[in-house]
Amino acid sequence: MRLLQYNNDGDFSLTEFLEDDIPEYAILSHTWEEDNSREVTYAEVMSGTGQDKEGFKKIRFCGEQARQDGLPYFWVDTCCINKQNKAELRHSINSMFRWYRSASRCYVYLSDVSTRKRKASDLSSEHTWELSFRESRWFTRGWTLQELLAPASVEFFSLEGKRLGDKSSLQKQICKATNISPLALQGESLSQFHIDERMRWIEHRETGQEEDKAYSLLGIFGVSMAPTYGEGVAKAFDRLWDKFREVQKCMQDLRLTDPRLDKERIEATKGGLLKEAYRWVIENSDFQQWRTSQHNRLLWIKGDPGKGKTMLLCGIADELQNSLPKSALLSYFFCQATDSRINRATTVLRGLIYLLVDQQPSLVSHVQTSYDKAGKALFEDANAWVALTKIFSGILQDPNLDDTYLIVDALDECVVDLPRLLDFIAQISSVSTRVKWVVSSRNWPEIEKTLDTAMQKRTLCLELNADSVSTAVATFIQTKVHDLREKNKYKSETRDVIQQHLSLNAHGTFLWVALVCQELSNLSGWKAVQKLKALPPGLDTLYQQMLDQIMASEDSELCMSVLAVVSTVYRPITVDELVTLVNMPNGVDGEYEALAEIIGYCRSFLAIRERTIFFVHQSAKDFLIKKAPQEPLLFRAQDVHNSIFSLSLQVMSMTLRRDIYNLRAPGISIDQVEPPDPDSLATVRYSCLYWVDHLLECQTREDTIKDLKDLGQVYSFLRQYFLYWLEAMSLLKSVSEGVVMIRKLEDLQFDKSPNLRPFIQDATRFAVSNRSIIEQAPLQAYCSALVFAPEKSIVRETFEGCIPSWIQRKPRVETYWNAMLQTLEGHTDTVTSVAFSSDGKQIVSGSNDWTVRRWDAVTGQQLLPALEGHTNAVTSVAFSPDGKQIVSGSDDRTVRRWDAVTGQQLLPALEGHTDAVTSVAFSPDGKQIVSGSDDRTLSLPTANRSCLGLGIRRSGAGTRLQASSCCQPSKAIRIRSPQWLSLPTASRSCLGLTIGRSGAGTRLQASSCCQPSKAIRMRSPQ
Repeated sequence: MRLLQYNNDGDFSLTEFLEDDIPEYAILSHTWEEDNSREVTYAEVMSGTGQDKEGFKKIRFCGEQARQDGLPYFWVDTCCINKQNKAELRHSINSMFRWYRSASRCYVYLSDVSTRKRKASDLSSEHTWELSFRESRWFTRGWTLQELLAPASVEFFSLEGKRLGDKSSLQKQICKATNISPLALQGESLSQFHIDERMRWIEHRETGQEEDKAYSLLGIFGVSMAPTYGEGVAKAFDRLWDKFREVQKCMQDLRLTDPRLDKERIEATKGGLLKEAYRWVIENSDFQQWRTSQHNRLLWIKGDPGKGKTMLLCGIADELQNSLPKSALLSYFFCQATDSRINRATTVLRGLIYLLVDQQPSLVSHVQTSYDKAGKALFEDANAWVALTKIFSGILQDPNLDDTYLIVDALDECVVDLPRLLDFIAQISSVSTRVKWVVSSRNWPEIEKTLDTAMQKRTLCLELNADSVSTAVATFIQTKVHDLREKNKYKSETRDVIQQHLSLNAHGTFLWVALVCQELSNLSGWKAVQKLKALPPGLDTLYQQMLDQIMASEDSELCMSVLAVVSTVYRPITVDELVTLVNMPNGVDGEYEALAEIIGYCRSFLAIRERTIFFVHQSAKDFLIKKAPQEPLLFRAQDVHNSIFSLSLQVMSMTLRRDIYNLRAPGISIDQVEPPDPDSLATVRYSCLYWVDHLLECQTREDTIKDLKDLGQVYSFLRQYFLYWLEAMSLLKSVSEGVVMIRKLEDLQFDKSPNLRPFIQDATRFAVSNRSIIEQAPLQAYCSALVFAPEKSIVRETFEGCIPSWIQRKPRVETYWNAMLQTLEGHTDTVTSVAFSSDGKQIVSGSNDWTVRRWDAVTGQQLLPALEGHTNAVTSVAFSPDGKQIVSGSDDRTVRRWDAVTGQQLLPALEGHTDAVTSVAFSPDGKQIVSGSDDRTLSLPTANRSCLGLGIRRSGAGTRLQASSCCQPSKAIRIRSPQWLSLPTASRSCLGLTIGRSGAGTRLQASSCCQPSKAIRMRSPQ
C-alpha cells in the first residue's frame, strides 16, 4: 500500500509499505471530476507535477487535515494507485474496502456542498448546506457506498474545507439520502443485512464504467474476484453472485453454532447479565495489565465451580465490544460439557473462526482455499483438528488482520480433545502482538501445567480475589431477592430475612444463590423462610439435599430414571427422545407440558432449552456421576446402559419403516430431502445413532448376553429392521457412523449364536459395499443395494420382499460375496498403487489422474483433500511405519512426501531420477526412503532428504549394495550392471519390493508378498 506524506518543503511524497507494517493513516473519499484528466495521477506525483490541476486541491486538503489530526500519512485513490499496472489495479480494487475500514480517519470532500451564505432574498438561505448535502453527487456514486460503510470514522467537509459533521451526527440526513439502515452506519456487521437490502443500497448509484457497479460491492458482500473490464455489467454481477454463493456455502458449513446466540442464551438462562457483578474484573490490576501491556497476551481466569466465571467472561466480552475501536475484532466461544455441539476442541476453533470471518470477510480466503477441495468434510472428518488449526493460525498471522481479542470460556468443559486445545492456545497466543486471549476454567492442575508453557501469560485467580467476588455475589443476591419479592409479594421483613440468609451462606458462589432462589421461586413468604432455613450452604451439600428431596418424593422413581438417563447419554437429548428412553406414566407421551412438568421435578439438576434437556451446570452432572457408585439406590451405570439399549431397540422397532419420509421416488437425493413436520424420526434419532454404544457398555451382563443369542433382541431387530435402520441413518446423514456401528458389533463374542454372527458379517459386507449409494439416495437401500447384492447374501434373502415390484428382471450377480470388501471411488483414471497404514485404519492410493488419495479403511470414505502436486501419473505410494507420512513416486521423475493427516506436501520434492519413478518404500524405522526408476537406477535418500550412504561391493555372485561412509549427502545411489544386485536389510529381511518387467526394462514395484530373507534381484534387459 502506498501512502502520501507531507514533506517539510510543502510537497508530497509517496511511500510504499508492506501489508503488515502500515502506519496509521487518513483516507480521502470524494467524487472524481467529470473530466478525469483534471485529477492528479500516480505518474504526476512521482514526477512532481500536477499541482496546477483542479484535483490537487483535494489532495492538499486531505494532507492538511490529516496533519491537524496528528496523522503524517494519508491516501487518495487518484494518485496512490498505479492504474497502468493491471495486477496492482486488481489488487487495489479487492483491497479497497479493507483500506477504508483500516483508516484512522476518513475525510469526505464534498465539492458540491458550500457553506457560503447566500443573498437574503434567497428563500432557501436557511440551512442551505443541509439541503445541498442531501442532494450531493457523492451519495449517487457507486464506489462511495463502501467508503461510507467501511470506516469507523467518517467526517464530512464542504468545498471550503469546513467540517459539517460525521456519520453519527449526520445519521438522520444520511439515512434519508441513502435509505441505509442506521445500524449499518453504526458499524453492524454487513453480513447481518439481507442480500436484497444490501442491493437496494446500490440500485440508484452510478459508476463511470458499468462493471464497477458490481466491483464496488466486493467489500459489501465480503468476496474477492478479478475485475474484467469489458465483460459487461450482467456478467460482472453473475460472477459476483457465484463468488458470494461460494462464500455463503463455506460459512454455512463452517457454522456449527453462532457463539453470539450461545452468549445470549447463557445470559438469559442465568437470569441476565448484571454489570455490577462483573465490573470489578474490568478494574482489576491483572486485567488492566493484560489489556494495556504488549507483553501480556494471554489472561487465564480460574476459579472453583459456581464462582461466576462464565458471566465474568460475558461481561468482559461486552466491555471490549463497547470500548474497542470499530476496526478491532472480537471473537468468543462458550464451552458447555452437557451440550455436544459446543464441547469439542474442533467446535471451539470453528466458532472463533466463524465470528472472525463474519466481521472481516476478507479472512474467508484462509478457509475457502481448503474448503474448495474438501467441502464440509474439512470441518468434520478425522483430520478436522489439523485443518482447522492451520486455517486459524493463518488467520492470526494474516498481515491484514486488525487488532483481535479472543475469549474462550470453560476450558474444563471441552470434553473432546482438551489437551490439543490447551497446547494450541499456549503456542499460538504468542504468535502475534495484535492478538490477545482471555480463557477461563476450573482450578485443574493439567490445565495450569499446559497454560504455564505460554510465553506471555497472566493469571487471575478468583479465590485470591475473594473480596471482589463476594461483593459481586452480594449485588447478585440483591437483584435475585428483588425479583422474588416482586413475583411473590414478599413483605420487607421477609425480603430482609432471605437476603441476610443468602449473604451469610453464599460463600462467594453465584450458582448456590441461583439454585436456592430457584427453590424459592414459587413459594409465599412464610413458606420461603421455612424452606430457606432447610437449605444448607455449599454446592455439594445443597445438591445432596435436593437429591434427598427428589428421592423422598412420590415421583422419585420417575425422577431418578430421568436423571439416570440424562447422566448417561452421549449427548443432550430432546424431550421427544427422553420419552422413548424412560418408562413414562400413561398419558405423558407427546404431551410437552406434562414432560416439562416432569423435568421440573428435577429442576435442581435439569433445565429445558428449545426442547433439549441440559444440566443446570456441569457441577450438577459431576455430582450425580460421582455419587452414583456410592449410592446403590441411585443407579448403576451398566443397568442404565442396558435399559437405554433395550428401549432403543423397542422404539426403533415400533417407529422405523420403509420410506419413513414418504419420498416415494427411489432416486431422490439426500440433498433434496426435507424432514416432514412433525419429523417421523424425532423420537428415534438418538436411538438410531447410539444403541450399539450402549450395548457395548453392558455386554458382560447376563441379560445382555441373552440379547446376543439367536433368539435375542439384536438378532430379532436386525432381521426385521436392518434395512429400515440403514435408510434412517441415511436420512440422518450418518451412514458412515452406521458402518462403524456394525463393525463394532462384529467384534462382540457370539459363541452361542450360529445365526447372528453370519448375519452381522453379511450386514457388514452389505453396508460397506453400498455405503456410497445409500448415503446419496436413502431409498436405494431397497433398490440397487439389494438387486446387486449376491444371490445368497443373507441380507438380500431376508429383505427380498423389499425390492420394488417394478424391477421385474434382475441382473445376474455373484452367488456369494467375493473377496472384494468394497470399491473406493474417486480417482478419475487408472489406479496404479495402493497401501495400508500400519494400524490398518487408512488406505492410500496413487493414480494416473496425477493425484494421491487417502481413504478411511473402515467406512471407505475418502479423506479430503486429494494430494495434488505431481505433474504426471503417480506410480507408487507407501505409508511410513508410524503412519504420519506418505511417500509417492511419479512419471514426473520425482518422489514426494506428504503429511498423512493434513495432506500437505512436505517440501522439497526429492529429485534426481532422469526417468519415471516406478516404486517407493520407507525403511522400517521411517528414516529412509528407497525409490526405483525407469532410468534403471535405485535411489536411497533419507526421509529428510540426506543420502542413506551406500557403496557397491562386487563379489563372484554379482554386485551388492552395502553400507558406506564415503557416499556424498543428497546424492542418489545409482547402479548400472548387467549382473544382479542384492539389497537385503540389516536383519536380512527383504525390503518389501518385487520386480515387474516392461518394455523399458525391469522395474521395482511395491508389494506385500515378498518373502523374508530374499534378496531383490534386478537384471538389465540385456
